[in-house]
Amino acid sequence: MTDTANTDTAYQVLARKYRPESFADLVGQDAMVRTLKNAFEADRIAQAFIMTGIRGTGKTTTARIIAKGMNCIGPDGTGGPTTEPCGKCEHCVAIMEGRHVDVMEMDAASRTGVGDIREIIDSVHYRAASARYKIYIIDEVHMLSTSAFNALLKTLEEPPAHVKFIFATTEIRKVPVTVLSRCQRFDLRRIEPEVMIALLRKIATAEGAEISDDALALITRASEGSARDATSLLDQAISHGAGETTADQVRAMLGLADRGRVLDLFDLIVKGDAAGALTEISGQYADGADPMAVLRDLAEITHWISVIKITPEAAEDPTVSPDERTRGQAMAAALPMRVMTRMWQMLLKALEEVAMAPNAMMAAEMAIIRLTHVADLPTPGELVKKLQDATPPPAPTPAPGGGQGGPAAAPTGGGGASLRSAPSQPSGGAPTALAVAQPAQDPLARYARFEDVVELIRTMRDVKLLVEVETGIRLVSYTPGRIEFQPTDKAPRDLAQRLGQRLQGWTGARWAVTLVNEGGAATVAEVRDADQLALEQEALEHPLVRAVLETFPGAKITRITTPKEIEETAAAEALPEVSDEWDPFEDD
Repeated sequence: MTDTANTDTAYQVLARKYRPESFADLVGQDAMVRTLKNAFEADRIAQAFIMTGIRGTGKTTTARIIAKGMNCIGPDGTGGPTTEPCGKCEHCVAIMEGRHVDVMEMDAASRTGVGDIREIIDSVHYRAASARYKIYIIDEVHMLSTSAFNALLKTLEEPPAHVKFIFATTEIRKVPVTVLSRCQRFDLRRIEPEVMIALLRKIATAEGAEISDDALALITRASEGSARDATSLLDQAISHGAGETTADQVRAMLGLADRGRVLDLFDLIVKGDAAGALTEISGQYADGADPMAVLRDLAEITHWISVIKITPEAAEDPTVSPDERTRGQAMAAALPMRVMTRMWQMLLKALEEVAMAPNAMMAAEMAIIRLTHVADLPTPGELVKKLQDATPPPAPTPAPGGGQGGPAAAPTGGGGASLRSAPSQPSGGAPTALAVAQPAQDPLARYARFEDVVELIRTMRDVKLLVEVETGIRLVSYTPGRIEFQPTDKAPRDLAQRLGQRLQGWTGARWAVTLVNEGGAATVAEVRDADQLALEQEALEHPLVRAVLETFPGAKITRITTPKEIEETAAAEALPEVSDEWDPFEDD
């Protein structure tokens, strides 16, 4: 009798004590519950279910509730499948206690082999011992081996009428599509903050625990949408508070810094106050804050403020206090997005460094120093504007025919730092006249220019031959079907023979490719590089470019975009115009 009493009064953790026992108890999964209720009412119960979602959203619990609903017989023993299991009949009680002989639970994380699945396959042919259905619940099903999945497929597709399968997984992408196609899938969502706070308040009230709203908000934020994590943290917080739990106690329990103090630190960083920022993080460290947690909070605040700049309604987060919300909105209005993105990138790098550093606090302080020193650096657009203001505009150069020539205008102050130059005329380049039309029956009509031959090689993706032609051929004369060239030192000895064979195979016509010792023009590669060098030289002569290179001695031009390329890109990306005069009945 004493043993029984001790068992009844034994402490049970909140995550198990308040585990949902019916669909009505499930929180945040309304879409799944509605679908299952309709399926049960219409007697359209699937042969296999698969539950997916992050940890702690109720996948295994939902599987047990479904098993209860399928096998519930009601308090009087006459009930049928239901979405509201009574919780009192022998089947409901045995399933929730995990001891029902016809409801087998298997953890695929520890039983991954094909032998474990064969046990299931061999047993499905026998009817349930006492329940309506024999149900197999396989947790973390994605951990089964490939051979185990293959062994399960046939049984899963055509199971006996008295057998049901319920799978649970956190890694749905690792489950073979052949298995997914045989299951009815339910995606369990993260619990929304408002719903989570209400759940935690309900549990705290039932436990007679006093805990502040700010403390519940901290727990909700730390749980990241997992109901099990939230109830476990609540359990720990109640013990930590010993009667009345405050936000400061939860913050200390989680190793977090005061959110208001993190905002103070963020404010000091963006102002460039290195001394003040170091003093603040040292104070937080002395009060028990983890340096890694402080940097994570800074990254979270950076992300949050950036989101508020784009979508102001994001500030209305129930886990955020009114004071924090007001400060966040003010920062979002004052800080430019380029500063926020720069801080985000630097904080990501800092988190990596702190994780690997032998002394986390030293690494965090060095990261704070870097952040404060770049806080007042101008953005690329501001830098270009300053350079433009300090550089006199170049004098216009008259072009032939009385027009204006010279380099294209440099980027304006509001843009980025890319440098653009007008294209120069190719020196001694290839002819630009359009190909003369040939009779339709001529197979060489499409290759009126040597450039067409080069393009054909590129289209056929013969990279080796393309490089050899571009660097090894100095063209002497060309007519469709006949190529005469002077080879360079880089040209292979059999280039003429292989080029003729390839062109004949691709065009179906005979090509005569001959070598000469002199008279060749520049190669395709030389012409192309000459154009690029001319563009770079023209860009280097631009006053703004010179100013940039003088200000940043290590800088160099990596890419030049011509006005023509800009126009072509804009034309390709532009949406087609729709005529205002379109008549939908015009074709009638």
